[in-house]
Amino acid sequence: MAKFVLAGRADCPYYAKAELLADLLQRNLPSFSIYKICHHPKDWEQWLEETCEKNGWKHDRSPIVWRELVDRGGKELLLGGFSEFLEHAQGYYGVSSDMMTEMMKNIASENLQTKIDVMEEEAYYRSLIKPLHIWITSALSPVCYALLPMLGKRDLFSENTVISLHLLDIGGSEEELCSLKTEAEDLALPIFHEITIHTELSEAFRDADVVLILDDIQPEEDQALRERAIKELADRCQNYGLLIDSHSHKEVRVVVAGNSYVNLKCLVVMQNAPSINPHQFVATAIQLENEARAQLAKKLNINTADVKDVIVWGNITGNSYIDLQRAKVFRYDGAIFGPPDFSQPVLEVIYDRKWLETDFLASVRSRRCAAEDKMHRPAGLSAANGIATVLQCWNHDSPVDDVLSLGVISEGQFGIPKGLVFSMPVKFQNGAWIVLSDVEISDTLKKNLIAASNELMNEMEIAFRGKS
Repeated sequence: MAKFVLAGRADCPYYAKAELLADLLQRNLPSFSIYKICHHPKDWEQWLEETCEKNGWKHDRSPIVWRELVDRGGKELLLGGFSEFLEHAQGYYGVSSDMMTEMMKNIASENLQTKIDVMEEEAYYRSLIKPLHIWITSALSPVCYALLPMLGKRDLFSENTVISLHLLDIGGSEEELCSLKTEAEDLALPIFHEITIHTELSEAFRDADVVLILDDIQPEEDQALRERAIKELADRCQNYGLLIDSHSHKEVRVVVAGNSYVNLKCLVVMQNAPSINPHQFVATAIQLENEARAQLAKKLNINTADVKDVIVWGNITGNSYIDLQRAKVFRYDGAIFGPPDFSQPVLEVIYDRKWLETDFLASVRSRRCAAEDKMHRPAGLSAANGIATVLQCWNHDSPVDDVLSLGVISEGQFGIPKGLVFSMPVKFQNGAWIVLSDVEISDTLKKNLIAASNELMNEMEIAFRGKS
């Protein structure tokens, strides 16, 4: 099979003549195959330059003809322009072309109009697609890498949603972002409408419907270095907030995650996007909540999914408190056993109070660090799962009886200072989160809420020190 590719400018008479010659050969020769590429005049020069550079050819006119196409199974060999194609047809097949000049011009004119009509039709159908624009910062992080296939699950969003995914990594490697984009495209997920990469802030969060902020900093033992890192992180989040305010849709939903200063990051972004409802900003505590569930499940020898309603209060990546007052277990093989939907309070099946007050809390706090030390990278899977859980509940509501932990803006409830982003028990209902009010504030919990509030206010003071 002789495979040829004919490419040319839509308004080129010689492309029209080569096209008719190729059609004649294909109709009369079973072993001849032609693939045509027709470009609008404004796109032709750039396409030709890129194609020749890619293949190491020298050709500067329309049309261009080559034998076999890499994407179609063979190695390409440049034949040349119309004259070379005509010589090849005469020499190998004994076929020539006697098309008159006037006919060449008429066909070229028709080709151009057809190309314009096709482009307009394609633009019209593209306009009918209303993709959900999702922006991800620190896109080269392991969390983003683990998150991408999760975003492809259609149950995270409403039915028939398609996504325009925008991968942003300020100062990151464009080559690495291109590789990440390639891998995401290779997932072949129908939900991904387009994927773009960005290393500059200028166009960040354009038309955003969802923003996922994954920026992190390395922990510093030195106080001066720690304060400097907090200020730099706050400055970046301030820029994010300003751009979200000016570039994004007003109904944008912002989810902040990470291993450091999650509450502070969420607050700074929120404060710098004053036209966006503060209830559209959340900091996810699901990762920490799940780590606590995993430790309880290990103690009870059950599946992590069978532990529910663990509450995380306070500063998610700092002074936080694990509250088990509503926590319950399912399918626990104890003295009392029931059907799959039968549950028991955690505090009634774990009698070892000393373990709960010491080893349990210590192991929850060290669990992630231990895993990251062994892997020599951040724990991306669990963080990504936490983000996906928030998105799913935000779009479809959380299960009726389930409690989630989320960093949200405080309105003074539970004695928490108003205006802080503070992790509390919430549920999602009708596309919005609601803080649960029917929780008991014990003396121990109150003490921990005060400690977390003080720590958060101290972080704010450091972040905003020296600013008007």
